[in-house]
Amino acid sequence: MKYYDMIYRLAVALWAGGTAIFTLLLTPVLFKTESRDTAARIVGNLFPVYFRWGIACGLVALLCRLISRGGGSGKAQIFILAAMLAIASFQALYVEPKAADLKRQIVSFETTPKDHPLRREFSKLHGVSAMCNLTVLTGGVVLVLLP
Repeated sequence: MKYYDMIYRLAVALWAGGTAIFTLLLTPVLFKTESRDTAARIVGNLFPVYFRWGIACGLVALLCRLISRGGGSGKAQIFILAAMLAIASFQALYVEPKAADLKRQIVSFETTPKDHPLRREFSKLHGVSAMCNLTVLTGGVVLVLLP
């Protein structure tokens, strides 16, 4: 069972670390060093892989936690993992495709006014996605800190 615990911790660390690097480092640097449209294109190209990575890490972590704990102890970790997976799946299956579709309809974020209906809709989705990302990151930090 010790191996399952090690794999669980590794999966959680990779998920939380990947989320932290993407959210707090990579994306801000891209938007500071590239044009808005270029940065948005790069981040948009990375999102599908980013979400699949999180879901894969989450599934591995959840499976290992269920096997190593037998579903008895570790209920908090299982609940947090399930919530994180639900949020990541919502982002991957609903938010990201919808945002990608809106991005395709917006010719340029640099020239399209912020009050344009497509930009407003995109901004709402971006806000939802940002909150989801921060929630997943917080869950990952909590899981890393839990014994």
